[in-house]
Amino acid sequence: MLGLGLVAGGAAGTWLTGGDSAGAADRFTAGAALWHDAPVDRLFPPTVQGKKAGPGGADRTWTRIAVAPDSGCAKGLDPLLATVLEPAGCARLLRATYTDATRSELVTVGLLFTRAGEQTMTDLRTRFRTENLDQRRDLMPRPYAAKGTPAEGFGDDQRASWSLTVLDDLPAVVYAVSGFADGREITEPQPAASATADGATTAPAQAGLGHTALAHTERATARLRSLARPDTEER
Repeated sequence: MLGLGLVAGGAAGTWLTGGDSAGAADRFTAGAALWHDAPVDRLFPPTVQGKKAGPGGADRTWTRIAVAPDSGCAKGLDPLLATVLEPAGCARLLRATYTDATRSELVTVGLLFTRAGEQTMTDLRTRFRTENLDQRRDLMPRPYAAKGTPAEGFGDDQRASWSLTVLDDLPAVVYAVSGFADGREITEPQPAASATADGATTAPAQAGLGHTALAHTERATARLRSLARPDTEER
């Protein structure tokens, strides 16, 4: 169960207070409640449209195939990544896995809601940026391999590319990790920032898996901000 609000799928936005005049602190507080108040289809839409989100500016479409039960972070994150994120605390981890229109790739999107205040999130974001922690292979997020779905074999060895963003305007960490749907093992996963760079020739780069991870992280971030701040446009 993803919380009463997620399962019920009630009208989004009815719980927000303060409207467009709400200050940053109110928005930050509202963001902390999204994991149990926001409808699951707003956090993880059944279909994600990615206009110009693929290599060469190609349009992409992904379909949700599984939503994980809400949980703590122990099983959803590698131990080292959980340790790095520990200063922020883990309130809830929500995850969903998608496949593309060709069913040749998979991507898990994760929303980690923290217990931290604004300063702690700012400090954590700064650390990730200055130390390039989002580029380290030993800090890759884990995929959600839902049994009985095309993602059943989407395990740690299948991770090909990833993107991770620590927010400072909301108590959340957003990530996406992508891989091939055929279950092949990846010996050299590549962060999205590198896999989307001009001239990148690795398998994740050529397959567009870096673009996929980056697109989902950006769109999931925009959705969270739109839910917590009505004045923010959702992409």
